[in-house]
Amino acid sequence: IICFLLLCLQLNRSQANVPVLVSPQWLTEHMTDPNLRIIQVNFLRLDYEREHIPGSVFLWPDWLAAHSPEGNFNTPDLKQAKQVLQELGISKQTHIVLSFVKSDITVTARMFLTLEQLGLYGRVSLLDGGLEAWKKQGLPLINHAAQIPVKKGDFVPVYQQLLVNKEAVLQALSSTDQLVVDARLKRFYDGDITGNPRDGHITGAVNIPYPELIDSTNRFRPLEQIKPYFTRVGADGKSLVAYCFIGQTASVVYLAGRLLGYPIRIYDGSLQEWSRIPELPMEKTKQ
Repeated sequence: IICFLLLCLQLNRSQANVPVLVSPQWLTEHMTDPNLRIIQVNFLRLDYEREHIPGSVFLWPDWLAAHSPEGNFNTPDLKQAKQVLQELGISKQTHIVLSFVKSDITVTARMFLTLEQLGLYGRVSLLDGGLEAWKKQGLPLINHAAQIPVKKGDFVPVYQQLLVNKEAVLQALSSTDQLVVDARLKRFYDGDITGNPRDGHITGAVNIPYPELIDSTNRFRPLEQIKPYFTRVGADGKSLVAYCFIGQTASVVYLAGRLLGYPIRIYDGSLQEWSRIPELPMEKTKQ
């Protein structure tokens, strides 16, 4: 935990942190910044080609968080990540703004986390509300498949300590200055059937349901509404380790934690892994 806190301090001091969230208005005012790179996260290239913000480039989530026999949303191989990021035009000083379509906020939040895990901590922002918020402002869109020329970047990724394993969760459970957070809906935390080998939550974990941190338009709620979710579970003064089913939706809690200034990491294996290992503790709130 000490190493992680020192890492966060070092990252914060060594980089001029950009906003975690930006609005459509902010983005329009900074479109000509030579260090700005807008990246639209889409499951299909066809959706990107149908409509995207001018100057944005396409990112398929599996390029940076591929599934494998070991689990979903894995940490990317550094060599592959380097190629993907450089082809997207990412360099050492690039400020990345991630956009998403419709309700794809959770996978885009995972891309935010992954980029910070790859060494871009403090260099990534999320367009609050995504493409729908942009469209509601009547701002311009590109509606064809033409690709903008992208100058190859020079960024070289290096793993940080933001995605952790089950051993880190066990350590957090036995620590007084760490807190394990279940980001799923309360009914799953309580023990509703999920299809995993075991239901319920990690013994000792608290619950911050990720959908309650965002509104019906997939924008983050105001900080004064988000903060109580963290304070009521005893998060103040502690480092957090969040998890969900596969390490995707917990990324929304990660973003909220970043907004509030909490040191926060994600258990990458989440319950997809934990529920399959009988000796790892789980419990149900209701029987």
